[in-house]
Amino acid sequence: MKNLAEFAEAIEEKIEGKLNLNEIQQLIEKPKFEEQGDLAFPCFALAKMMRKAPPKIAQELAQRISHSAFEKIVADGAYINAFFHKKVESKAVIEEIKMKGNAYGQHEFGKKKNIVIDFSSPNIAKPFSMGHLRSTVIGNSLAKIAEKCGYQTVKINHLGDWGTQFGKLIVAYKHWGDEDAVQKQPIKELLGLYVKFHQEAEKHPTLNDEARSWFKKLEDGDDEANQLWMWFKDESLQEFNKIYQLLGVSFDSLNGEAFYNDKMQHTIALLAEKNLLSASEGAEVVDLSEEGMPPLLIRKSDGATLYATRDLTAALYRQENYQFAKALYVVGQEQTLHFKQVFYTLKKMGFSFAEEMEHIPFGFILKNGKKMSTRKGGLVLLEKVLQEAIQLAEQNIEEKNPQLKDKQQVAEMVGVGAVIFHDLRNERMTNVEFSLQDMLRFEGATGPYVQYTHARACSILRKAGGHHGEVEGLDDPFSWQVVKRLLEFPDIIEKSFHYNEPSAIAKYLIELAQDFNKYYSQVKILQEDAELNSRLALVSSTAIVLKEGLRLLGIGAPEQM
Repeated sequence: MKNLAEFAEAIEEKIEGKLNLNEIQQLIEKPKFEEQGDLAFPCFALAKMMRKAPPKIAQELAQRISHSAFEKIVADGAYINAFFHKKVESKAVIEEIKMKGNAYGQHEFGKKKNIVIDFSSPNIAKPFSMGHLRSTVIGNSLAKIAEKCGYQTVKINHLGDWGTQFGKLIVAYKHWGDEDAVQKQPIKELLGLYVKFHQEAEKHPTLNDEARSWFKKLEDGDDEANQLWMWFKDESLQEFNKIYQLLGVSFDSLNGEAFYNDKMQHTIALLAEKNLLSASEGAEVVDLSEEGMPPLLIRKSDGATLYATRDLTAALYRQENYQFAKALYVVGQEQTLHFKQVFYTLKKMGFSFAEEMEHIPFGFILKNGKKMSTRKGGLVLLEKVLQEAIQLAEQNIEEKNPQLKDKQQVAEMVGVGAVIFHDLRNERMTNVEFSLQDMLRFEGATGPYVQYTHARACSILRKAGGHHGEVEGLDDPFSWQVVKRLLEFPDIIEKSFHYNEPSAIAKYLIELAQDFNKYYSQVKILQEDAELNSRLALVSSTAIVLKEGLRLLGIGAPEQM
C-alpha cells in the first residue's frame, strides 16, 4: 500500500538507521478502533535501542514526523498513529479504479515468465468426486492470481490414465461389459465393472493374473488393449469436461501419466549417469538418507516404473518445453513426502530449477467429520453437488425474483459459485466440512452474499443511469471504510500469490461486501446533492473490485439476482 510505504519512510527518516525500511513496514499495523487512525507503528522494538520507554519514544517521534500524505500523526500510548487525508485519498483511489477498471490491482513483477501449475488430475474411469474439488478450484484460482501478477500460466491436468487398474478394467469389460451401457453412462458403468472385478477376483484369483497379462499387452502396444484403453479414456474425458465446463476451468495440457511412458528410460539413464541409482532388494532407488528421507523408488525388481519416475520425467519435460520460472503442484497433503523426495532428487541431479518447484498441499473435504472414502461408500459426486446447488439457486430466484432475466444462467453462476467459494474461503490447509446448506446461504461468509452485494451495487448504478462528471473526495465514516478496503486490494492479491492462498481474496471480498452493505444502509446514495457523483463512483469502484475478486476465485458475478 502506497500510504504504508510513505508512513514507513517518514518513520525511517527520524530513527536514524535503528530499523530498516522493510522491518518498519513489517511492524506497521491497522489500529483496532476507527477513531485511532488508519495506520499504527508500535515503538516497542525501538525501546532497547533508544533506552527509553515506548510511550516516550512515540510521543517524541509523533512530534517530529510530518508527511503530506497524512492529515495528522499522533502518539497513542506506545503507538504512533497516522490519519489519512480522507477526501484526498478517497478521490485518488476512486479515480484510479475508474481509470484502470478490472486492471486495478494488476502487478507486473511476474515479467511474463512462465508458471506451470499441475492441478485437478482425476483418474480415468473413476468418478469425479468432491475429493477432486479442492485441487481443481485452488489450482484454477492460483493460475488466475499468477496472471494478475504478470506471469504467464501453463495449466496442466496430469491425468491418472495408466497403471495396473487398466488391466483389471479390460478383463472386467471383456467378461461382463456392455458397449451401449458404457456409452450411456461411462463413469458409472466403468466403476461398476472395476468394483465387480475386485469382488470376483476374491473368488477367482486367476482373474488377477489375467489382468496383469492384459496390462502387459497394453504396455507392449497390443492393438485391442490400446483401443479399449483409448475408448475408456475418451469416454471419461467427455464426462470430466461437463464438470470442468460448469466450473469454468480449462487446461493447456492434458498430458497424463501415459504420456511419459516412452520418456522414462532417458530419466533412468540420467540418474545412472550421475551415479545416483543404487540397488535395494532387486529394485533401483535413489538414496536420500542424508536428507533424513526414505529412498526414492525408481524401478521395481520386475522393471516396472513408479509415480516418482513419471514425476521426475514430467519435471524434466516441462522445464525443457516451458522454461518455467516456477512449478506448482496442487496435490493433497498426503503426498508431501513424495514431492520432497522428487524435488530433492532433481537437485541431486544438478537441476537448479528444482529450487523453484513447490508442492501446494491442502486439507481434506470431510463428511460428518470423516475423510470421504470410495471404498467405504462415503463418496459424494461433484457433478451431483453442482446440480443440486444450481437447483437450490433456481428455487431461491423463483421465490425472490421470478421476473429475473437469464434465470438459468444466473442460477448456474450462483450455485457453482457457492460451491467454489465455500471451498476457497477456507485457508488451504484447513479441512472443510461438506455442507450444501452452508454453501447456499445468502447471509454470512458465502459466495451468494458477495454476488448479491455486487448485484445490489449494479442495481444502484442502473437506477442512477450511471455516473458522470467530476469525482470529489468523500469523508463520511461509512464511505471511508469502503475506500480503505478498496485501497487494500492490490496488496491482498500480492499476498495471496506469495502464500498460494486464494482464501486471502475470499475473506477480503466478504469484508468489502460487509463494509459496502453498511454504507448502503447508512447513507442515502441516490440523494441529489454535490456528492452524488462521487458516491456513485464509489459504488461503481466497489462493483469493479467485487467482480474482479470473484473472477480471481473462478466465480461469476451476476448483475441481477
